[in-house]
Amino acid sequence: MRTNIDIDDQLMEAAMSAGNFKTKREAVEEGLRMIKRRKAYDALLAARGTLHWDDSDEAWVQWRAQQATQVNEHAAAPYAPQANAFVPKAEAAHAIKARPAKQGRAK
Repeated sequence: MRTNIDIDDQLMEAAMSAGNFKTKREAVEEGLRMIKRRKAYDALLAARGTLHWDDSDEAWVQWRAQQATQVNEHAAAPYAPQANAFVPKAEAAHAIKARPAKQGRAK
């Protein structure tokens, strides 16, 4: 978006030298990125103390057991219809051969 703004020359010079920017545009865009990041950091700081992290060996064993049961639940019904079912290579090759040839000039 093209925008004309009046920026203090001393402030711009200080920002460009501090950030080693070649153009004013680079300096302004980096400043806008910093403001965007600060909002994300504020959200992380607001979550401080609300998250629980257990890095003990017992917690990892429990997590792996939960993952294994989820995998086993998906494998329990191998013949159930699935939205993205696996197509064997032989059928996939047949489907490719069955397509009509593209019309056009040969290269």
